[in-house]
Order: sequence, then structure tokens, then C-alpha cells
Amino acid sequence: MNYVIISDAACDLESSMMEQINLGFISMEYIQESETHEYNPSDSSEEKKRFYDAQRRGKQAKTSQISPKKYEDAFRPWLESGYSILYLALSSGLSSTYQTACTAGEKLLAQYPGFDMIVVDTKAATGGMGILTERAVRNRAAGMSVYENALDIMDAAKHIHHWFMVEDLKYLQQGGRITAAAAAVGTVFHIHPILEIDSNGNLQIIGKARGKHHAVKEILMHYEESRNDESADPVYVLDADAPETGDDLQQKLLRKYPELMIRRSTLSPIIGAHTGPGLAAVIHIGK
Repeated sequence: MNYVIISDAACDLESSMMEQINLGFISMEYIQESETHEYNPSDSSEEKKRFYDAQRRGKQAKTSQISPKKYEDAFRPWLESGYSILYLALSSGLSSTYQTACTAGEKLLAQYPGFDMIVVDTKAATGGMGILTERAVRNRAAGMSVYENALDIMDAAKHIHHWFMVEDLKYLQQGGRITAAAAAVGTVFHIHPILEIDSNGNLQIIGKARGKHHAVKEILMHYEESRNDESADPVYVLDADAPETGDDLQQKLLRKYPELMIRRSTLSPIIGAHTGPGLAAVIHIGK
């Protein structure tokens, strides 16, 4: 049976990539300066920069959850067209979107018996979701069934590593992603906290570096210790309006591993609302 692979705005796939891989997409909203914006991958780099500049001016941003009705409205046309669905959801440790999508899927399957609706908790965000989405598309092209594909993605999700630095933990604290006590580590001048998304899909602070140079060095150390030489999946290098840091990470990776397939991107406002400007990340499938 034919099936569609669907992801959402949290996966940070570039619009050009989405057009190449025939992917279903669910948009997400963020609110800044009392205005609601619907993020789409086609948003320009200038629009993203305006978002991060506003954050620097103290304009707090927040995201809204995808409603069950929005999921139903997005999924139903595919089912009516004869497609089963494989949906790759943002980590349940960071959002309730996974559970909401499961609820919407169960309701729709009662209306469309005979079809499959599989929602995968990626335990990932941004480029981690991007890696898994690209992998799911390759699996489908190779002839995997929707169930075989889902099982492979769930296994690969166990090996996704997100290594990233932020300039200020206050954004993660404001969004409830970390506690006030944990955020205090980022108040020291020139200290750049190093974080990861753990195997349960939750944020963890794993270090702190004095200055960007040392932060980049620590991220690369974590990458080298966890990399899988046999992985054919791309490595994502992202930044939140910190292109010099992102470019530095990319150049250092390619200098040592020239064979790497790197996806270079700017973090969307959907995740950036919680991390703030200045983030830089390396995301990959490792050991």
C-alpha cells in the first residue's frame, strides 16, 4: 500500500530539500510581539534574522502546540486519497505533539479502516528530525513497507546525537525546558553552556565552555567520540543567527572528515523560540 511520510516545521528541512523528497508537511505557529506567525520552510533568511534580532531586543517568543483538529485536517486528505501515513513527531520530551498526533490518528483510523497510521516519537528535534525524515524517504524508495520503515526509524532514533551550544539559557528556562537552577550556569560572563538531547528526548546540560572557541572545540570532541564511521546519513550543522560559528563547525568537520555530507541550515523560529539567538549545533547518527 502507498504511504506518505509527513513531518512538521520542527524538523528544519530546507524547502529545496522538501521539494526533492516528496514530503508531507504540517506548519507550526509562533508568537512574537503579539503577532502570530505561521512558519514555513520557504521563509527567507531575512525573516529568520528579524526574528532573532527581535529576541535580542527582549521580544520574547513562544510557540503554540498543533491542535488535534489541525492534525486531522492534515492527515485526512491523504487517507481519502488512498495513502497510509508515517508521521515523524518532535520528541515527546520537548513537546506534546507526539501524543496529540497519536490521538488524532486513532480517531481517523476508526473512520478509515484498512489504512495504516503510524506516529513515531523521534526523540529528536530540528536536524535530528531532518536526518530521520531523509532516512525514511530513502527507505520508502528502497521498497520498505510503512511498518518496516517505522521500525528502522525508531531504531535509528536511538543513535541520534544533538550537540549544541547556546549563548543564554534564559530562553530554555522561559519555555519550561530547564529549571531556573539549571539556567544559572549560563549567567557567567562568556560561558557557553553545552547541551544535548538525551535518549529519552529530554534536554541535558553536559558542560560549559569559556568563549566560543572552546565551545566549538567541545562540540567537535563530542562528535568525534560518538560518530559512527559506517553511517551514510548526513550531518546537520545549524545555527540560530550565528553563521560564523556554524561555518566554523562545518569547516573544521570537513577538514578532518572531507567525505561528510553536511546539511547547513539556520534554526527555525519554532525551535529558536526556545533556544534564543546564538545557538550552534552538530547533529548526527552515531554509535
